[in-house]
Amino acid sequence: MQAIRHWMAATLGTLVVLAAPAAIAQAPAATVKVGVIGPFTGPSSDFGIPLRQGIELAVAEINTAGGYLGRPLELVVHDDKGDPDTGLKASQELAKQGVVATIGFCNTGVAVKSLEVYQNAQLPLIVPCSTGTPLTAKYPPAQSYIFRNSARDSIQAPFVVEDLVKRGWTKVAIFADTTGYGEAGLKDVQDALAARKLQAVHVTRFPLGVTDLRKELQAAREAGANVIFSYTVGPENAVIANGRKDLGWKVPQVGAWPLSFPFFIDGAKDAADGALMAQTFIAEPSNERRAAFLTNFKRKHGERMAVPMAAAQGYDATYLLTYALFGIRDGKLDGPAVKNALENIKRVYYGVVATYERPFTPEDKDAITQNMLVMGKVHNGAITFAYPEDAKRNLIVQRKK
Repeated sequence: MQAIRHWMAATLGTLVVLAAPAAIAQAPAATVKVGVIGPFTGPSSDFGIPLRQGIELAVAEINTAGGYLGRPLELVVHDDKGDPDTGLKASQELAKQGVVATIGFCNTGVAVKSLEVYQNAQLPLIVPCSTGTPLTAKYPPAQSYIFRNSARDSIQAPFVVEDLVKRGWTKVAIFADTTGYGEAGLKDVQDALAARKLQAVHVTRFPLGVTDLRKELQAAREAGANVIFSYTVGPENAVIANGRKDLGWKVPQVGAWPLSFPFFIDGAKDAADGALMAQTFIAEPSNERRAAFLTNFKRKHGERMAVPMAAAQGYDATYLLTYALFGIRDGKLDGPAVKNALENIKRVYYGVVATYERPFTPEDKDAITQNMLVMGKVHNGAITFAYPEDAKRNLIVQRKK
């Protein structure tokens, strides 16, 4: 507990030092509005809600330390329901509501439809959840207002493929949904396999809402697959695991971070056990930063952290934005100024997921690099480290490479 208090004092103390000019004059009454958008109801709310909770925790801490030059942060929250059209409408509203930046999006397909709103409005968007590779590739980096602190699929896929090769699982069957997320993820997995001079022995595409994939799984079995690589965000991951169990087909299931979601773990139960996935954050108090975050999250929200990665990345995104705002000393928080500040964060932020030193630049809008990933594993209904050495390495929060 003493270590947790020390970390909190250091983090909030940095904000107090940064905010010191506010003590010279009377603090202005106006708030600093920050947009938040994500799926807070609907089928994707299992990771949208913890995203919002992580952001809310960070804002509570930041406001306790004085906010931005005495001005508290105020969240302007919109629910995109995991629907592209709803997300587009909400983004258009946010662009009119005087927010200095927006933190959000969990679903790649929802985000893709809204990117132009942020780019055309010159309104910075920080994506702490969605991992689809195209999001930060749509616009030339120097002109782009789209930032991200989640691990894009083009680094998750090679990371997982590398592990498969190490384990000797090279006959890969890919099961990808037909959303923008599944489309981009399929390409990233195929590219990662090709880099190893491999190709999938079977590929299945399926729509969201499918409830039975046993026929497709049998086809993958007959093709000689010895591992299933799934790319979808909802209960369809559990459909794959349960179908594999029904067939008595004992091959491993691997994938990107959605295999850590309740939809998979609770939906597949014992069929989920042993599944492997890329992770940036595992909810174990491996150092004082993470211990403080886990303790404070439970104190504030009083419930299980449904998707720890979403909560941790939302939390870090909020602090990164705040650190950037403190680089704007004249208080003129227009879009180009905030974009420039994000690209030139002066102070190191010792975050929960990573240690952020120049997380963004004009040439690079992705804060997470492959060295920050660890392999997670489902074990008895929870996510833990797949390798003991990763648990030891996790004592030291990684920096961008």
